[in-house]
Amino acid sequence: MNTALDHNRITIDVHLTDTHSETLDEEIRSGLLASPRSLPTKYFYDDYGSELFERICELPEYYQTRTEHALLATYADDIIHITGADELVELGSGASTKTRVLLDAMAHVNQLQFYVPFDVSEGIVRRVAQELAAEYSCLRIHGVIGDFLAHMEHIPNGGKRLVAFLGGTLGNLKPDTAEAFLASVYNEMNSGDYFLLGIQLITDIERLEAAYNDVSGLSAQFNKNILPVVHNLTGANFDPNAFEHVAIYNQPDHRIEMWLRSLCNQTITFPRLAWHLPLKAGESILTEISTKYNRQLAENVLTTAGFTLREWHTDSQELLGLALAYKP
Repeated sequence: MNTALDHNRITIDVHLTDTHSETLDEEIRSGLLASPRSLPTKYFYDDYGSELFERICELPEYYQTRTEHALLATYADDIIHITGADELVELGSGASTKTRVLLDAMAHVNQLQFYVPFDVSEGIVRRVAQELAAEYSCLRIHGVIGDFLAHMEHIPNGGKRLVAFLGGTLGNLKPDTAEAFLASVYNEMNSGDYFLLGIQLITDIERLEAAYNDVSGLSAQFNKNILPVVHNLTGANFDPNAFEHVAIYNQPDHRIEMWLRSLCNQTITFPRLAWHLPLKAGESILTEISTKYNRQLAENVLTTAGFTLREWHTDSQELLGLALAYKP
């Protein structure tokens, strides 16, 4: 479905149309029956969840966003010079806040032509498209609303591309899924295209856990928001007040894990599936992992997908890494 806006400078493609499909039902059911029980992380990001995450990124505990923004501000001109890109494709674009650093660097050398924000939240893609069209008078924007694990082939053909995957989002994927995802990115790129990967690095446990357990409680709200999203998709009678937010660091797997822990014995009903899920007090559902990397781990996963690493940048405390790679 295409919607042309703003004198044809904005196009939006929507690929999340069958929200009540058997595939969705089975995905949620199989996750909740697995060990450990889990829900797909992508269901955090309805419009409200995306707004909550924007607010989390501004919290003092959440060092990741401001650190990555500072890194991009330092190296954006160098990245654009190396890549020669006139098109930016951003996977999991969200509010595109940090993206503006790259767009500004492209505009500064008269290379800014095309931007492709790819995100699961339709509301935020449409909002950002309008904002950026107003900020950059000659920029053409082609938004893609979809799941980047399933709809990668819908990225439009373009010029000399820089594909960006920022925010440490790769860490939300299990290792085998991360490898398959990067391979799919590689396959959609042309020889000579560049890939910019933002990686959250392994650091001290106290700092990591604080970032996901902020004193304001926004992370808890964000975590619990997955339950009304699943309710809207399936009709399941989840009560967010019957769960508590838990975020802990799993040191052997070097990852943060976010859980929703049941506060009581309860039964979740899925009326469309004629299915009931009993939960005991203290039983938990895994909602997100956030794996942390070091340079070697990041380089390994990139080269496994076929990429060649060109540049590696990190901050003085080695909290975040930017890996610039290309498709030979």
